Amino acid sequence: MLLADSTAGLDTGDTAWLLASTALVLLMTPGLALFYGGMVRTKSVLNMIMMSFVSIAVVTVVWLAAGYSLAFGRDAGGWGLIGGLDHLGMAGITPASLTGHVPTLLFATFQLTFAIITAALISGAVADRTRFGAWVAFTAVWTLLVYVPVAHWVFAPGGWIARMGALDYAGGTVVEVNCGASGLALALLLGPRIGFRKEAMRPHNLPLVLLGAGLLWFGWFGFNAGSAMGANGTAAAVLLNTQAAGCTGLLGWLLVEKRRDGHATTLGAASGAVAGLVAITPSCGSVSLFGALVIGLAAGVVCSYAVSWKFRFGFDDSLDVVGVHFVAGVIGTLLIGVFATAVMTGGPEGLLSGAGPGLAGKQLVAVLAVGGYAFAATYGIGWAVDRVMGFRAPAEHELTGLDLAVHAETAYDHGVLGHGTTAHATVLAHPSDKAATA
Repeated sequence: MLLADSTAGLDTGDTAWLLASTALVLLMTPGLALFYGGMVRTKSVLNMIMMSFVSIAVVTVVWLAAGYSLAFGRDAGGWGLIGGLDHLGMAGITPASLTGHVPTLLFATFQLTFAIITAALISGAVADRTRFGAWVAFTAVWTLLVYVPVAHWVFAPGGWIARMGALDYAGGTVVEVNCGASGLALALLLGPRIGFRKEAMRPHNLPLVLLGAGLLWFGWFGFNAGSAMGANGTAAAVLLNTQAAGCTGLLGWLLVEKRRDGHATTLGAASGAVAGLVAITPSCGSVSLFGALVIGLAAGVVCSYAVSWKFRFGFDDSLDVVGVHFVAGVIGTLLIGVFATAVMTGGPEGLLSGAGPGLAGKQLVAVLAVGGYAFAATYGIGWAVDRVMGFRAPAEHELTGLDLAVHAETAYDHGVLGHGTTAHATVLAHPSDKAATA
């Protein structure tokens, strides 16, 4: 997704496809809201959904004010670290301005939707225990200080990771590794939920989870195939790779569940599909269909085990942002160094194509740089927000439920429940519940 300003003529077909893709990617954030909303307990459903919805508004304002300019403006200082201030407030960009063969305003909006969902994804790591006002402030600062620089490094032509030659087609580092490392930092900063490791905090509405996962899957075609920036053969190949990896991710997770626990669960199906889609995000434009199938399968299998790491190491990643998005993002980014083919990349190849370890090394550097920066910077931002206004919700609000305490509303007529009905409590909705009750 590396494009510079161009005087080439507008391509209406490419523009139409990117318009549709932009709408698809924006739809992913409401889809994420439903996915996350179904995974929490009934007492915090609305708060969880609101954390995603407010991210749409906050990130949009920050992006239009300064984010786009700093991410995609002319490189400041030549170091590849940050863009310039040429387009503050979208200054100098008119309806006639082009990036490649599409309007620059459309390209900027497409990139905005990536920033929105990346910020919203982090909320899953700190569900059930975050002050809403603090989340709003954090989202604004994080977008400007973490997402924007990383986007410049990877997506802008002058970014240092792009110039190094590491490949990230649609955001394995910028979106997935970034949000996963950031989520881990906040989870450690805020500490675990009350009752973590003592009670099983099961999803309260699995149909809602599956609906959200379906919307995410649907939107992912715009996320990945839209990154081709055109209605062309590359977009078609990327779209097919995306579908293939989502399917093998789903199947891989279910195979592990069935073998390990004796049951293939609906939450496992949703989580496995998301893991496969996450892993193919950086690699969809670099690997063959075979590579996509293997990458999706690897993500589904590994992530089905990774979600239990929070119990082993004692960090409360509420909705498995680390176990799914970070881990699958790392898998997809690193395996480019194995499966990349010149047919897709136009040049760089992976180990299976007979190339040396050069590309694999560049992919590793990109993961370490983005993950390390995101973790450190997010922890610092979170600490500052906590010192200024308090980041964690009061214990009484957490116990009562953030829906009533913060929003003065409840999602269901029957009021606030912690775990659903007695009948539901007899069923393990996720293999990690076993670790929670161990």
